[in-house]
Amino acid sequence: MRKIIAINHVSLDGIMQSPGHAQEDPRDGFTLGGWIVPYWTAEMGAALTDSVAGRIDLLLGRRSYEMLAAYWPHADPNPITEAFNRATKYVATRGALPLDWVNTEVLRGDAISAIRALKTGDGPEIQLYGSSSLLHQMASAGLVDEYVIRTYPLILGRGKRLFADGTPPRALQLLDSETSTTGVTACRYRVEGAVRPGDFGQVPSDAERARRARLAAEAR
Repeated sequence: MRKIIAINHVSLDGIMQSPGHAQEDPRDGFTLGGWIVPYWTAEMGAALTDSVAGRIDLLLGRRSYEMLAAYWPHADPNPITEAFNRATKYVATRGALPLDWVNTEVLRGDAISAIRALKTGDGPEIQLYGSSSLLHQMASAGLVDEYVIRTYPLILGRGKRLFADGTPPRALQLLDSETSTTGVTACRYRVEGAVRPGDFGQVPSDAERARRARLAAEAR
């Protein structure tokens, strides 16, 4: 079984749109593209290099593929360039698009079914970058094994969110974390399963029972 890891940059309010530069994804009037740049450090770059040091494959939606394919094949040689060029790039799209980036394969038919088949096959771990629409579908289908989330100390207010409304509840286990000198927290989580609500066991007061009754009446 192959592991799928979703890797993303997010703001404190959960926005993942256009982190790297202004024209990465300006749709719906998003004007704050490039918001990670002031916080980036050499240590964060080294951590990214380490994350692709082994054998990996990539899974991308159409727009994320087009963005990465316009940059990495033309970038100066470095370990990330080499890893991304070497990896098989699986692209979930129903449309036609240029496939000039070496080792690119299009997932035909239903993307979720194709990704589920990928997971059951042999091969290295699969890293998913960006690709918000595809990620939301995969989260709903239970196809994401781990999340690597770098959270930046800023609020963007609007834009595409990492976890959209309607994402099924999931309990996560923190595997490791670190904080950069610029205040970016990088956390790696494993998806554990169902959320398990609890109760601290306090006996409700008369005031609390009355509050609950008012709340139930308002919900009718």
